[in-house]
Amino acid sequence: MALKPLGGLVPMAHVEDVQRSIEFYRQIGFEVGNTLEMGGRLQWAWVKSGSAHLMLTRSARPMNPDAQDVLFYLYAPDVAAYRKELAARGVKVSALSYPEYAVAGEFGMSDPDGYCLLVGQGD
Repeated sequence: MALKPLGGLVPMAHVEDVQRSIEFYRQIGFEVGNTLEMGGRLQWAWVKSGSAHLMLTRSARPMNPDAQDVLFYLYAPDVAAYRKELAARGVKVSALSYPEYAVAGEFGMSDPDGYCLLVGQGD
């Protein structure tokens, strides 16, 4: 008997400071869906933007951007306009590049914990 398809997949990233990460992700268009606080400190948050979802959880160890083997790929309806808006908000973004797999353009940025976010053209 075949397994039924899953309803979704949401990555969970370990971060140094959940509130700081929330503020970064708000700047790039995410909103907070839910949070968990323990001992007066945010421990976990779920953020979303359209159909893009991400969970953030407080790390028990120092963050090491060089040891993170995951990147987040986001899709924007207009990559150039989204990049321009983020730059105007003060988000450090890379130049637009046009690799073979992203003919409408692609750019990158890093979140406060060093996670790489690449943005390409969505439908």
